[in-house]
Amino acid sequence: MRKFTTEPICNSWVSDVVFLDTNILLYAISPKEAEANKRAVAERIILAGGFGLSTQVMVEFYVNAIKPTAQGTGFTSQQAQCYLDTLLLFNRCQPTDSELVMTAIRLHQRFRIDWWDAPILAAAQRLGCSHLLSEDFSHGQVYDGVTVVNPFLETAA
Repeated sequence: MRKFTTEPICNSWVSDVVFLDTNILLYAISPKEAEANKRAVAERIILAGGFGLSTQVMVEFYVNAIKPTAQGTGFTSQQAQCYLDTLLLFNRCQPTDSELVMTAIRLHQRFRIDWWDAPILAAAQRLGCSHLLSEDFSHGQVYDGVTVVNPFLETAA
């Protein structure tokens, strides 16, 4: 079992059960020089493996990965599909179903979080994840047993 710590030592703070928000996947493929530090952190997280995703995260990744960028390095549709296929070989994915949507609605109402974040939190809970890695939630916040960690806090340039 890997132990969770917030120390950014080659990102050894990956827990035995973590959930990745879309921004982790997108930073891992970012061509932007200004995001080089975040890219390095995201790459280490993904290479460590053993994380959870959701169908929502996959869709958000795909849509954003294939957008053309100013640097001309947007993924092709096939590259984005291959990237996701590879992630799914070694990691778990929570599908979105009606029960997950209803859980997300309750989380949205209870915690007053952004609607699009609620299904991500619900998926993390459903997979039994202890931590949710994201920069879109409040770092350190605990939502019914899922602790949010912003892995980029120590990497701001």
